[in-house]
Amino acid sequence: MLKIAAIVVACLAVAVVGVLIYAATKPDTFRVARAITINAPAEKIFPLINELGAQSNWSPFEKDPQMKRALSGPQSGKGATYDWDGNWEVGKGRIAITDSTPPSRVTMALDMMKPFEAHNIVEFTLVPQGGGTLVTWEMHGPQPFLGKVVNIFFNCEKMVGDPFEEGLGKLKALAER
Repeated sequence: MLKIAAIVVACLAVAVVGVLIYAATKPDTFRVARAITINAPAEKIFPLINELGAQSNWSPFEKDPQMKRALSGPQSGKGATYDWDGNWEVGKGRIAITDSTPPSRVTMALDMMKPFEAHNIVEFTLVPQGGGTLVTWEMHGPQPFLGKVVNIFFNCEKMVGDPFEEGLGKLKALAER
């Protein structure tokens, strides 16, 4: 019985070491992006992104009715900030517009405190396309070692990408009204 237990422990140790070695080969950065064509001009869509208060009308992350929210700085554009503190699903964090180029790009710094600390860049780009606008929502940033390990077991690209798709769909419905 002791011999079997030793074999099981040795196999588990080899598996753990294998996972850690595999995780170490993953990239040090990540990027998640989703895009949608909205049948509206960029000038109509841009304010819905550039004004953080307006984002609550389409953001897929506004799921906690008890969430504490605070806007500060200018109403829109560079320097506008949005702090929130909610349940486990939305966490606690801050997003701040760091650059705004009407009507084509909004860049934001996203700082999460809970459930996991993270510091990422969020970018929205709006490109005229035919009679509409191609809107791309992207997030990128460093991927620490723990993130690499988690990414082996959970599809983090999908965990972020699916809400981006949901939000872009809501943004499309709002802008096309």
